[in-house]
Amino acid sequence: MEDKDAFAREPARRVADKNVDAGSEKDGAYRDGTVAARVRAAEYVATTTLWEKAALCSGRGYWYTKAVKRLGLDSVMLADGPHGLRRQGRLGNMFGIGGSAPATCFPTASLTACSFDRELLRELGEAIAEEAAEQGVGVVLGPGVNIKRSPLGGRNFEYFSEDPYLSGELGAAFTRGVQGSGVGACVKHFAGNSQETNRMVADSVIDERALREIYLPAFEKVVKEAKPAAVMCSYNRLNGTYSSESKYLLTDILRDEWGYEGLVVSDWGATADRAIGLAAGLDLEMPGSGGYNTRRLIRAVKSGRLPESALDKAAARVAALALAYSGEPKTRAGEPSASPGDIYERHGALARRAAAESTVLLKNERGALPLRPGSKIAVVGEFALKPRYQGAGSSRVNPTKLECALYSLLSDFPDLTYASGYRSFPRSPYATALPVRELKLIDEAVKAARGADAVVLFAGLPAACESEGFDRDSFSLPTAHERLIRAVCAINRNTVVVIQAGAPVDLTPAADAAALLYAYLGGQAGGGAIADILTGRVNPSGKLAETFPREIEDTPCHGDFGAESRVVNYAEGALVGYRHYEAKSIPVAYPFGYGLSYTTFAHTDRKETDLGGGVKRVSVTVTNTGDRAGAETVLFYDAAEPRAVSDAAAGEESAGDVPYRNLRGFEKVFLEPGERATLSVALSCAPPPRARAAEAEPLAAAPPARARFDMNSTPGDIKRTPAGFLFYHFLRFVLTLIYGAGAYGRRMTAAIANETPLRAISTMSGGLLPRRAIDVLIALANLQARGRNAAGFVTKT
Repeated sequence: MEDKDAFAREPARRVADKNVDAGSEKDGAYRDGTVAARVRAAEYVATTTLWEKAALCSGRGYWYTKAVKRLGLDSVMLADGPHGLRRQGRLGNMFGIGGSAPATCFPTASLTACSFDRELLRELGEAIAEEAAEQGVGVVLGPGVNIKRSPLGGRNFEYFSEDPYLSGELGAAFTRGVQGSGVGACVKHFAGNSQETNRMVADSVIDERALREIYLPAFEKVVKEAKPAAVMCSYNRLNGTYSSESKYLLTDILRDEWGYEGLVVSDWGATADRAIGLAAGLDLEMPGSGGYNTRRLIRAVKSGRLPESALDKAAARVAALALAYSGEPKTRAGEPSASPGDIYERHGALARRAAAESTVLLKNERGALPLRPGSKIAVVGEFALKPRYQGAGSSRVNPTKLECALYSLLSDFPDLTYASGYRSFPRSPYATALPVRELKLIDEAVKAARGADAVVLFAGLPAACESEGFDRDSFSLPTAHERLIRAVCAINRNTVVVIQAGAPVDLTPAADAAALLYAYLGGQAGGGAIADILTGRVNPSGKLAETFPREIEDTPCHGDFGAESRVVNYAEGALVGYRHYEAKSIPVAYPFGYGLSYTTFAHTDRKETDLGGGVKRVSVTVTNTGDRAGAETVLFYDAAEPRAVSDAAAGEESAGDVPYRNLRGFEKVFLEPGERATLSVALSCAPPPRARAAEAEPLAAAPPARARFDMNSTPGDIKRTPAGFLFYHFLRFVLTLIYGAGAYGRRMTAAIANETPLRAISTMSGGLLPRRAIDVLIALANLQARGRNAAGFVTKT
């Protein structure tokens, strides 16, 4: 029986006998002391029972670690997310859905990456940590540093870049900001997680060269330089093994090679065989399994399959996290606490500044921008009034307030006219034939644009087109948005198109626009930031952190991305993003690092100095040659030397060596008109380390089940059996109640019902669907799958 008193049902307060100071690291400014916490945690675990150790390695409910009252170990609350806090209450269980406390919704990583500003990302991390401490959250689940393999990735908005160096630098800066404020950061999703289609069951097949050059460096940078409190392993398999069970990832690379000493936590519902995962290096399973996996761990130890020493290490890491990040909020020594109102007001201003400094000006002909004061302006597009300002899924934030561009522009142009042009939540975004009511909206927008001095047209991707949980179906904008852009640009040559989307889209419909502003997803203050740039209050300085291809067929992974197959072949190897387009001389719409300004800059006096050891110092002088103050970013690459793309160690020869560059440094500087500055960076051009061969797993897998279906099967797999058919459609009914029957709800419902393993369905239900019920369902489905049954269902063998 479970010791009901051993674990707190609510986060326990610190007890009187817990008077040992955990100490402090660095300059003593913060109450953190992770080194001392690890020492004390090992002492605590030495006094725990087998049940307590096993139970510590599984979460309490959806968001908390377990507490051990008799030892004074508190719970730690973990919460999303990367661009704002999502602290859920008791209703936050079923698939992460539930109301969350208001928090500042900052711009998503796809936008802030375009700032190329480490200091800005550190500030954002500090701000999110400040709100986390105020709301009692110990660990923030971010940053996300996965590589954008294709523009169609449904979760691309949550990641920084197609480039590992940029992702690592910004991820490390964000992590330092969070942890410098006494809250833990959790870098995710480790590793090879670049698509949402079948994300919980897909196998990412990646050669060693691509892993080392593209998919691991960002994690390595964050782990080594920022020392995050936790690393979250991904849902997918990597080269045949679930990330949550990969000793090669979680121990050989993460701990032995990189020296990581913190906690490894599963993505929510990502655990497969819990005992194998723990032996491989997975410390904490989230969310809790209602004691199911606790009992499995105990049985594995008692049977000899799992060494108790491995369980001791995992439990000690969970305890160390509790000692470092639970209880009283960690604050700067001597710093007065601010009221919540002051915090969110200050952070709202930071969110607006971050969005403005990151937005990218792609086109500006005939001096269309900034808008001239006193002009007769027409604002077109419902996104101006109902902005698409954040991604959909687990990182969705309940903002403290929301600024729309329309109302922000009214203060500068009180006589502007507005036409919606389309509906923000279309039922069928890519329908070829538009309904009559939508055609009327386009006609009304054209009439509003006809007599205006300038038109500001807002378009982009609704949540139904991109989200965590599913990938995009199309590279294009929705049909109504494309037709609106073409119609308005044809009637008014001074049309400024503003795009709100989480990733690149086909910009061909805006070819005749006078100006093009890519705002990505700007957070709660994104509308005000767009107005700041349109009016010239802010000089745009964002640079693209990813390549905008002309056609989706030009992308390196076209044909190997988002397919229904559960084996995803990363056949492009290291040729990801700009490396692919440059190596193969493929023209693009807008290249990586591109972005215009209202002023001009000159780059002169480039110098290189060889420092030895594969390191060189490169400097360049940047001069503001225009008449406006502005910021410029300089990117530094290594030489475009021929590289073997394939993994030579594996005996695979490439068709030929190809030249491609690697980003090795970047610096951003703000200059007044006529001002100049010399930027200097030390570039390390050493080749990436080669990995040693993966060793055998220390824990043998359980004997293969004779059943056709198991816990890793999905409802979509078993729906051909009568029991599976009933369960599948019942699940879809429940999911429809949660997500709604609109375009977004239909896509999320289908993705979860067809692609989520049964083990994760149980875990993510928050206890509403116990594992025993799933066991019964699987047994019944296997019994019925042996042939034709009385109900007339035919199953495939």
